[in-house]
Amino acid sequence: MKNNFTGQIKTAYRTLPGMITNILREAILSGELSGGVQLKQEELATKFGVSMSALREALKSLEAEGLVRFYPNRGAVVSELSVAEAQEIFDIRLFLELGALELAIPNLTEDVLAEADEILKKADEETQSNHWSELNWQFHETLYRSANRPKLLAMIQNLHNNVERYMRLYLTTMHYQTKSQEEHRALLNACAQGNIKGAQKILRKHMADASNNLIEYLS
Repeated sequence: MKNNFTGQIKTAYRTLPGMITNILREAILSGELSGGVQLKQEELATKFGVSMSALREALKSLEAEGLVRFYPNRGAVVSELSVAEAQEIFDIRLFLELGALELAIPNLTEDVLAEADEILKKADEETQSNHWSELNWQFHETLYRSANRPKLLAMIQNLHNNVERYMRLYLTTMHYQTKSQEEHRALLNACAQGNIKGAQKILRKHMADASNNLIEYLS
C-alpha cells in the first residue's frame, strides 16, 4: 500500500476512526488490499500516524461490514468471498432492494428522477472502469433514498460493499457495463411511470444477471 495515509487523513472530514475506515474500505474495494491479506495493526497504525485504539475501532467497523475478519493468532484479515456467500448476499439484497423500491416509487419526485438520469449519463461518459461500480451504487441509492428508510438503506449499502470489489473486476473483464446501463434505463423509466410491479420485475432480472455473472467469475 502507498504510504500516503497522513495526507489523506488531513483532508478527510470525519472522526479519526471513521477516516481510517474510509481509506481502508476503499483500499479493499479497489483491490489494493486483496482477500486473505493480513492487516498488520502496528504497521498500519504507524503508517496512519494514529493510536492502536483508533485503528482497532476502524477495523471493527470494517468487520461489521463484512470486509474484515478476525482470526486467532492472525488478527485482522481482509475477508474473502466464496461463491456461496456471494449467492447469499445477492439473495438478501434482492429481498431488501425490492422492498426499498416499492416504498420509494410513490415518493419519487421529478428532481430525484432527474438526478438518477444524470448519474446514468455520467456512467455513459465514464472511461475509468474503476468508477463504474461507484456510479452504479449512486444510481440505486438515489432511487432507494426516497423510501425514507435510512436503516434499510444502510443495510443495502453494507451488502453492496461486500461484493463491490468483485463487481469492479467483473464489470471490467466481462464487459457487462453496456447491458447494466440498458437495464438501469429501463428501471428508471418504470419508476418514472410509477409502475412498481414493472420496476420490480426489471430489478429482479438486473440483480439475477449480476449475481449469475459474478458467481461465474468467482467459480
